[in-house]
Amino acid sequence: MMWFSSDNAGPAAPEIMDAMVKANGMYSAAYGADPIMDRVRDRIRDLFEAPEAAVYLVATGTAANSLALATLVQPWQTVYCHRNAHIEEDECAAPEFYTGGAKLTLLDGKDAKITPSSLQHAIDFTGRAGVHNVQKGALSITNTTENGTVYTLDEIRALTSIARAAEIPVHLDGARFTNALVSLGCTPAEMTWKSGIDVVSFGGTKNGLVGVEAVILFDPARAWEFELRRKRGGHLFSKHRYLSAQMEAYLTNDLWLDMARKANAMAARLSAGILALPEARLDHPTEANIVFASWPRKGHKAAQEAGAHYYFWPFDQSLDGPDDELLSARLVCNWSTTEAEVDNFLKTIAG
Repeated sequence: MMWFSSDNAGPAAPEIMDAMVKANGMYSAAYGADPIMDRVRDRIRDLFEAPEAAVYLVATGTAANSLALATLVQPWQTVYCHRNAHIEEDECAAPEFYTGGAKLTLLDGKDAKITPSSLQHAIDFTGRAGVHNVQKGALSITNTTENGTVYTLDEIRALTSIARAAEIPVHLDGARFTNALVSLGCTPAEMTWKSGIDVVSFGGTKNGLVGVEAVILFDPARAWEFELRRKRGGHLFSKHRYLSAQMEAYLTNDLWLDMARKANAMAARLSAGILALPEARLDHPTEANIVFASWPRKGHKAAQEAGAHYYFWPFDQSLDGPDDELLSARLVCNWSTTEAEVDNFLKTIAG
């Protein structure tokens, strides 16, 4: 077992499955009116220190991000994001679809982190010809980023302060929210609304859930529009209690934090082991549960022959060629990744 292709490939935690079985043994009101959701809402509000926040559950990260952004922008506006952001590279234009055509303006920055200068330049360039141009809409940042790095609180605040000056709201794509949170050692409030975030996609699917993401709107005035968009977009579950049960179990007894800490720790072990190999290198810092690294083709051949699962990054690299040529890869750890699995992989690629 050497599965490093994605944290989506990992199993759901037993506590999550038990909660769903328990929910299955009951009748309950539909469409989010279940009592479990009432407890989930209160728990999230407490964790985020936001007693007035509107809290909703959907089953996918694509829905969470797209519906959240649609609530923030108009079709003639733009969403500023990094050019490697998930909403740009992996959502099949769902944000554009759900917003009714809002544009994505792609920004630069090392390790998939937007730089303040690139954001400021893009904002200054927007709407320069009035009605002929797309208008300022919202900023979307990703923590943990697509390159496995983590925005510090100061970096988040530097970006949100620019957005505030431009009078645009800020969305946080938190598909790996908890991995970033435990990496920073801060509170959910500090990483979100206290740092200028307006709406959060609070992910759970990549951290041991079957399929649940929470959307948290810190301005409750946006709640009704989000509810309408969720229903119209086909993402209001009738048997909602199965979503609620997962999220409640996730947030009980710090399970969400423990799973993220385990995934991050295994990624750190994997990263250190790769870096210790001759001629190997890290292509991005390992700050959460994702490792981007390069090592000689010979090691990749051995890993593939042993049945290891991970992605070449970029995908189009070939196993044909000189054994000493470096090939780059992405490896992702999840809550169930073990030290033995990591060590076996490292032994395999070392030859």
